[in-house]
Parts: sequence; structure tokens; C-alpha cells
Amino acid sequence: MPASTSALARAHPLAAAARVVVLSLIAVLTLLATRDLVQLWWIVLLGIAGLPACLAPQHRLIGPLSRLAEVVVLGLAASQVAAVAAVGGHIGGLGASAVLPYLAVPVTVTALRRRFREGAVLIAVVAGTLLVAGAFTQVAGVAQLTQPGYLAVCAQWLILAALGLSAARTLHRVMLVRQEIKPQPYAEATRLLTQLRTVARQLPGATLDPGGISEHLLEELRTVARTDRGAVLSASGGGRLVVLAQIGADRVDWETTLDADSAIADAWASQQPQTAARSQSRSHSGAGVSALIVPLVAGVRTVGLVVLEADAAQAYPPPVVAQVTGLTGPAALRLEAALLFDEVRSLATNEERQRLAREIHDGVAQELVMVGYGIDNALATVHDDAEETADSLRTLRQEVTRVITELRLSLFELRSEVDRHGGLAAAIAEYARTVGASGGLRVHLSLDESTARLPAATEAELLRIAQEAVTNARKHAGAANLWVTCEVDPPYAQIEVSDDGHGIGDQRSDGHYGLAIMAERAERIRGRLEIRPRQPSGTTVAVVVGSSPRRGNVRGSAAAAPEGE
Repeated sequence: MPASTSALARAHPLAAAARVVVLSLIAVLTLLATRDLVQLWWIVLLGIAGLPACLAPQHRLIGPLSRLAEVVVLGLAASQVAAVAAVGGHIGGLGASAVLPYLAVPVTVTALRRRFREGAVLIAVVAGTLLVAGAFTQVAGVAQLTQPGYLAVCAQWLILAALGLSAARTLHRVMLVRQEIKPQPYAEATRLLTQLRTVARQLPGATLDPGGISEHLLEELRTVARTDRGAVLSASGGGRLVVLAQIGADRVDWETTLDADSAIADAWASQQPQTAARSQSRSHSGAGVSALIVPLVAGVRTVGLVVLEADAAQAYPPPVVAQVTGLTGPAALRLEAALLFDEVRSLATNEERQRLAREIHDGVAQELVMVGYGIDNALATVHDDAEETADSLRTLRQEVTRVITELRLSLFELRSEVDRHGGLAAAIAEYARTVGASGGLRVHLSLDESTARLPAATEAELLRIAQEAVTNARKHAGAANLWVTCEVDPPYAQIEVSDDGHGIGDQRSDGHYGLAIMAERAERIRGRLEIRPRQPSGTTVAVVVGSSPRRGNVRGSAAAAPEGE
């Protein structure tokens, strides 16, 4: 009884409407073929036989038995209607075509429910019923089965039903195959990331570092083309490029604006190598300069540019250009993989920081705030003669305030990011000011940042290193002053954090853990981390990326801006 009730609840009104429409159609065709209202009795029988399947389509017994009854009645009705139509003067046997269109109903239902074996059984049953009924039905003393028209009509509808069922089964298999080939998004992401990890471990040096790949490419190009200066540039968003790596005796300030009228912009837009008789840097001037700009194209996407310059005229004839492009083609795919890996890693890191920030804010911080409110209430109601209790509560209140301050600083650190327009120096300065104000430190800033930008992943790691160094100075050094120096001239950068505290030797274990994290971050961006004592007291933490530039050749940098607060 419960199964029947469930099946009835799942009866679909469209299925019932389809049956009514088809029954009405074959009723009209039967009446036109036989001109005998009595023959409409077969239509009534078909409706009665199909009613259980219509009301309980998913019942494991009622549905199949009802459809079986339908095809049996259909076979008998087709034979009888064909005989009456033949007696009425029509071509023998063609009257069966008035009833057989109903065969599409039970066969289609089985196909939609993916019960293809049941559909094949129904076709076989109706075929057998047509043969048996045709053999026993007499028309003018001759068996109906001998009428060519009857055989033709029956064969036609049976073949159409079989073809429809076969097509439905084939379509179902194709859909299953596509589902297997195209898994769900998270399954696909897991598969791709697993492959990426396996491939990354097999790479030379087991690295997917854009800077390392770019440096290796420049060294390769030096063997086939004269290169007094060279760089690999990549997009950073906002219509600008960043310097991933560069070589040469002098450090230059490369043109990084794609909106400028330059061979760099032309190569990026056209995806074709460009040559020029002038330097592509904003800091180099002089005659007799040859420049070659080759886009790094992976598929249909430009992922970067290689800029080579020589202090000689006509240094890059077509044969040399061909050799250079032969090396940059495979390098483009390697660089794209490294940039994508950096982007995926950055997304994962940002998501984790946001998750931790939400957990701290919604968990421990809220609980501590409530504890503070409880202490305030206790202080308000304490008796006048309980001075000792009041002092203890005040001390506890101070401790809770301190913990809440620590948590808020942790939230600020997690949420700090390098703004696309503000730059790395601005982000470090904001963090140092905030932490210094909360810890009673006098902060001295020296900021010197070029208009060019480092890769986003490098900027993010340098910011985290600076944050860790500033936090260690506030928590463990017992310092009064904090000096923060930031010098950025892509691909070179140097961040230095110094304090006048009691030195690194007296730091707690968690402070040393922070130093290990800084070392790991520096290694990740191919940087050099140095931790040394500061005279006369304190500690200096410095991280350097790239080689030291020759500042006299660089234009467009922000002037050094020392400030104290």
C-alpha cells in the first residue's frame, strides 16, 4: 500500500495528457477507417489498460504489467480494425494504421525511463499479437495475415518503434560517456592539481618559478644573439608589465606601459617579433642601439615578452631572429605554466587567510569580548570592602584587552594585501605604522620604490616577510624604535627591518618559528634572507631579491622618503 501511494504521488500530468491526445487521435482515425462506432470500444479498452501505468508509472509491477496489457490490446485492436476496414471496401489490411500509432506511447515511456529491455519486450509482444490475431481473423474467408497491406503496415510501425528505442539507447550511452569524460568541477580540479604536482617534481630543479625560468631563458638567448641588455616582461594587470628577470652590465628602467608608442606595445598587440633602432628602456639613451622584442605566445595568449638590446647597429638580422624565436617558443609554455601555478597558489593562500580571519573574528575574539563585558559587570557590582577582588578583576581586564589587541593585529595582518595601485612600499608602511602605534614603537620609514612592479607572488611574499619581522620586533624585542627600509627596483627589491631591542638571542620559541617561516618564504621567491645583530643593540632582518641595481641609471623611481612617527 505505501509503495502504491508513493507511485501515485509521482504520476506526471504531462504523461496523462499525452495518452489522452494519442487516444483521441487514433479514435478519430479508427472512426474514419471503419465508419463503425462499435470499433471505438477498442480505444476504450486501450485507455483502461494504460490507466494503471499512467497513475503509477514508477511501480515496479503495476507499470510494466499495464504497458504489457496495452500492447496486447493494441495488437488485437489493430487486427480487428484492419478487418472491418477491409470489409468496408478499403485496401485490405491498411486499416491497422489507424490504431498502431499508439505503439509510440508505451515504447516512449520505457525509453524515457531507461528501461530499454522492457521496450524491446513490448515490441516483441505486440509483433506476436499482431501475427496471432492476423492468423485467426478472417476477411472474406481469408486470414488477415495474408493481406499484403496488413503485413506492410504492421512491419512499418514495428520498425519505427524499434528504431526509436535503439536511438534512445544510443543517446543514453553517449551521455554517459560524456559524463565520464567531463567530471564535476572539483573532481577535475583535483585531477589537474595532482598532475601539476607530479609534473612539477619532474621539472629540472623541481621548480615552477617564473623568475628562474626567465633567467634561464635569457642565458640561453645570450648564446645565439648579442645581448648587452635583456629582460623578460610579463603582464601584471592594469595595462602594465612587470620585469621577471633581466641581464646586462647596467640595470635599466624598461618601458612597461602597453599604451605607449613603442616596439614593446607593438609586439604585445601583434604577437610578432619587432626590431627597433632605439632602446626600449626609459633610462638608456644613445645612438647605435639595436633592439629585438619577441612575444612569448602560448596557444593564442601572449604571456610575456623577451627584450634584447645590443649597442651596435643591425645586430638582429632575420637569421638571428629565427634562432631567438626557436628558443622562445617552448619557453612560452613553461612560463605560462609557472605563472598559472603562481596564480593558483596565490588564490589558495588568499582564501586560507580570509578563512582564518573569519574564524578568529567570529570565534575567540567574540568570546573574549564577552568575557570583558562580564568583568566590567563584576567591577560595577563589587562591594566597597572587596578592594583586593577589584584589583584582581582590573588586572584580568587588562589581560583580556591585551589579548583582544593581539587578535585584532592578527586579523589586520591576515587581511593585508599589496594594492595594485599603492604598491609594496605602501603596504609595508601601513602595516608598520599600525603595529607601531599599537605597541608603542616609534617607526622610521625609508621608502624608495620604482614605478615598475614586481610579480604579484613576489610582492605578496615580501609583504609577509616584512610583517613577520615587524611583529617579532613588537612582541619579543622590547624595542622602542623600529626602522623599516623598502627599496624596490624590479626585478630587484630589498626590505630591511631593524629594532633597538635586546637582540635575537633572547627571543621565545615562537619567535624562532617565525624566523623559519621567513626563511621559507624567501627561498620560495629565490630571495636571500639575512638576520644579524644591530649595533649597539637590537636585530636587523633583511631580505633581498635579485641583484643590486646601479641607481644612477634608473629613472622614474620615487625619491627616498624617510619619515618617523
